[in-house]
Amino acid sequence: MAPGRHTPDPRGARTPAEFLAALQALKERSGLTYRELSSRAEELGDVLPRSTVANMLARATLPREELLTAFVRACGATPDELTEWRRARTELAGRGAYGAAEASSSGGFVAAEATGTDAPAAETPVASAAPVAGSAAEAPHVTGGRGAGVVAIPEGPGDVADGRTVSAPPSWPVGEDTVRPPGDASGTPARIRRALVAAVAVTGLVLAGFSVLALLRGGGTGQAGRPSGTPSAAVGAAAAPAAGDVRVRVAGTAFCLGERRGTRSGQVHQVPCAEPDFPRYSLVRAGAGRWRIASDHPDFGPGCSGIPSGGRIPDAAFEDSECGDPGRVESFALEPYVPAGGAVRGYRIVPVGSATRGTCVTVVGDRSAAGARLAQAPCAPDAAGQLFSFERRN
Repeated sequence: MAPGRHTPDPRGARTPAEFLAALQALKERSGLTYRELSSRAEELGDVLPRSTVANMLARATLPREELLTAFVRACGATPDELTEWRRARTELAGRGAYGAAEASSSGGFVAAEATGTDAPAAETPVASAAPVAGSAAEAPHVTGGRGAGVVAIPEGPGDVADGRTVSAPPSWPVGEDTVRPPGDASGTPARIRRALVAAVAVTGLVLAGFSVLALLRGGGTGQAGRPSGTPSAAVGAAAAPAAGDVRVRVAGTAFCLGERRGTRSGQVHQVPCAEPDFPRYSLVRAGAGRWRIASDHPDFGPGCSGIPSGGRIPDAAFEDSECGDPGRVESFALEPYVPAGGAVRGYRIVPVGSATRGTCVTVVGDRSAAGARLAQAPCAPDAAGQLFSFERRN
């Protein structure tokens, strides 16, 4: 099929960033995970390690031609489409080497050299995101794992969900002789600042008190449909999810989350908890109220559970794959479900930033049978098949 409206067309890419975005779209269109792409490339006689694909899509340089060829072929492109991808790459590389003036006027992009080597000196900066409030805009830290290109998951109060670390705000001065930052000419006396801090603290306590009274009197409704009228004290009846190694149990059943042995897709199923963990899971903080579910597979190594294609497919699979894929939803809210007058029955796994709103990770199909798969589905009022517990593993 020639490039057209249904196939990502590389010919319109004017920068390496746009070219890589087209490659990401090609992967999403294929519907294949990193594991499946690697397997498909092997069947075609190419070499395409999973970690290399993750690194390619996360970097800011044009990929080597042989890597591009293996990737595009694995995604199912025709020979004519492959020719277009190669030609587009060559033109971008040449423009970076010989069209410095044009490149400068279009945002300062400098393409990787056309020799087929991704040398660090030839990296192409992708337009950075807007700075996070209170910090300089930092690129996500890249670590090892299932391969280079895995975005490190920070922990602590200064974290945000996308892997960037927000520095803590500066402390208030503690004395009149405190050196102010350059450009701070406020001249406000220290005692006034201390009085302001005290006033803000008192106001916060008063507001918190009113919030507690409101919850105790009228209850509240959670983001995923927690019934109104639920006493706030009931939320504390069950231990909240905590960072560390866990077994993810389907609440009220003898099933836990895992993959089927002998498969390469990464699809997560419910399997008997009596079976050994496959893979092993852990919870990792990804910002305020957000979590990542990290996996450690005996064959494929570290990864993350997520929803492919940004959650645009309403019943998209819940799957394990390499971390840091910009096309996947890998951040989740773990929302307690509390029936009226009761205690926490379990936690919903709610994809954060999914293109399909109002969805929860759900056991679909025959929920009483081992092997039922998990997917994104609308959050149900009764949370059937959508409640999980996170049991700490020794």
